Amino acid sequence: MTYYLSQWIVSSLSVMIMAQIVPGISVQNFVSALIAALVIGFINMIVYPVMVILTIPLTIVTFGLFLFVVNGLALKISAAMTPGFTIQGFMPAVWGSIILSIIGWLIRFVFSTPQVTV
Repeated sequence: MTYYLSQWIVSSLSVMIMAQIVPGISVQNFVSALIAALVIGFINMIVYPVMVILTIPLTIVTFGLFLFVVNGLALKISAAMTPGFTIQGFMPAVWGSIILSIIGWLIRFVFSTPQVTV
């Protein structure tokens, strides 16, 4: 349970940092970031796989670059469903999805515990 709570808080912090870095993205407060992190998680769990499957031909033709567009669209959908989390335009959504992935990865890398194998 604490693992999921910590992942939720890390995701919320990532959303707050992303809003500070990417122009055109704003988060009103930390509660909005908490809600946005939940909505982004649900969108990535339910809608994102469907969008990826439907866009396989475009993804193949663009050598995977179209997935940036799909990620931006998922983030834009999340912003539309979350009060206090706004994105003005599609390009900030695409850049925001890239920055959000990088920030989340960096935070998890810094704060992860090493795995010991025997």
